[in-house]
Amino acid sequence: MTDTAAFEAALRADGFQQTVRREIPPGQALDEHDHDWEVRGLVLRGRFIVTAGAQRQDCGPGQVFTLAAGHRHTEAAGPEGAELIVGRRHPA
Repeated sequence: MTDTAAFEAALRADGFQQTVRREIPPGQALDEHDHDWEVRGLVLRGRFIVTAGAQRQDCGPGQVFTLAAGHRHTEAAGPEGAELIVGRRHPA
């Protein structure tokens, strides 16, 4: 999926209250952490890798990644960096 307007509309329809755009520099990585919110993201450019336990989501342009609230994970951008749209669904 590369239609950003349709992706953002789908996020809203699915109850995601917040949408953010992220620009991640080449090779940047975040140590293991968690969030209080559920995540659904669309990679617009580059590569983005999310690893939670044994599950690794290595996504390129047009691919969607997901992460449940409270799951410990790492995040990393590929050698060309990454641009993302990320939806956050906070618990009620």
